[in-house]
Amino acid sequence: MQMLTGRPMKGMNLQRLQRFLKTCSLSYDEGVSYTAMLEDEDGEIIAAGSLDGNTLKCIAVSPMHQGEDLTARILTELRKEAFDRGCDHLMLFTKPGNLSIFSAFGFYPVMRTADCLLMENKRSGIADFVKTLEKPQVQGSVGCIVANCNPFTNGHRYLMENAASQVDVLHVFVLSENKSAFAPEVRMELVRRGTAHIKNIVLHPTGPYMVSSATFPSYFIKDKGRVESIHCELDVRIFAEKIAPTLNITKRFVGTEPNCQVTASYNEQMKARLPEYGIEVIEIPRLEAGGSAVSASRVRALLAEGKIEEIRPLVPDSTYEYLKTGR
Repeated sequence: MQMLTGRPMKGMNLQRLQRFLKTCSLSYDEGVSYTAMLEDEDGEIIAAGSLDGNTLKCIAVSPMHQGEDLTARILTELRKEAFDRGCDHLMLFTKPGNLSIFSAFGFYPVMRTADCLLMENKRSGIADFVKTLEKPQVQGSVGCIVANCNPFTNGHRYLMENAASQVDVLHVFVLSENKSAFAPEVRMELVRRGTAHIKNIVLHPTGPYMVSSATFPSYFIKDKGRVESIHCELDVRIFAEKIAPTLNITKRFVGTEPNCQVTASYNEQMKARLPEYGIEVIEIPRLEAGGSAVSASRVRALLAEGKIEEIRPLVPDSTYEYLKTGR
């Protein structure tokens, strides 16, 4: 057997990998940055797996070669690559039926639904993460916002100001994914500067436990039309069962979404699912400027066109200064 690796695979090897995954009822995830493949003596792919940041993806073994410890060889190669990159906390999305397979390789379940299983290689990973979250001791109501803030706009600030006025403490989670135009630490700092005047806000990173719909892996889901619903259920259950109880969150605030059907659908699903956990979903109308909703995508488009002055009415001074000076 021969191990082939690529950062990621390209050309003919990519086409071969895509065909192999299809025979295993998987699709190729375009987000992967590293792939390991095992070939037999005839040059046929018999096992493969990929890495996307700290997430393992597209792990498959040919049905003809089950029971030959090929999964172990693929995982060893992927772990080595991840550790060489300085990443020792690995996540894995897979089919629920694969629980015992990956448990044998040191992965532990974070959340399991009927369609999706999220695992990690730390036994108490999410419990340890929740313990790090700042928790002000209050007797009143506690709310939450989860946002990407790519970058932080007047729309985000308006949402947070309104939400903060309705609760005693507002927890704001900023996505930790490094898949946006602005790095996680930049987005967090812009939120920090832009909300310094809101005294009852507590800022948190999401860690690897809240995944945006844009990066939720769907390579193992056959019915692509259900991907959004499956992602929403997993995300809601992690939030409602693992995070909200510790922080005593009973309200989750979202902005209305006139432009993105995916986000609008996600909001509707949250409104249907979260009340089952005693969490009210409160939708706040989006802030408008110039007859259109203020959005981070609108800011990014103007930035790409070099129209920096047109951005000024859409963002706080702190964000505007950063976009102009990089500081």
